[in-house]
Amino acid sequence: MMRCVLDTSALVSGLRSRNGASFALLRLIAAKRVVPLLSIALFLEYEDALKREEQRMHHGFSLEEIDALLGELAALAESVDVHFRWRPQTTDPSDEFVIEAAVNGRAEMIVTHNVRHLEGPARRFGIPVFRPGEVLMRIRS
Repeated sequence: MMRCVLDTSALVSGLRSRNGASFALLRLIAAKRVVPLLSIALFLEYEDALKREEQRMHHGFSLEEIDALLGELAALAESVDVHFRWRPQTTDPSDEFVIEAAVNGRAEMIVTHNVRHLEGPARRFGIPVFRPGEVLMRIRS
């Protein structure tokens, strides 16, 4: 089973459209074919992003539905304790949560739409970075 860290961009994208690779990846997580790694800081980043008014206008979920969705995701995820921090690695503080969860959780990969921001820092730790569509192709082959 593949163990990966989802960047917030992949999660948000998956909730905004049922037609894309990000949504397909979320379905694979629900089917327990992919295990997301999740730290407390990354979980709080997800919650903050999904509950923003501009995001809620796009994905259409109520605050209660977001809480339920995040609860399900947490139940499916493997919890990661962040014992080591190597900051700063990125130019975006929220990307630090992704790198920390991936490194401390020994992720096989990071899944994001922001490859450019995460690829360099992740490479320093030997963690590949893929877009959701690339992950789906790897799973199907």
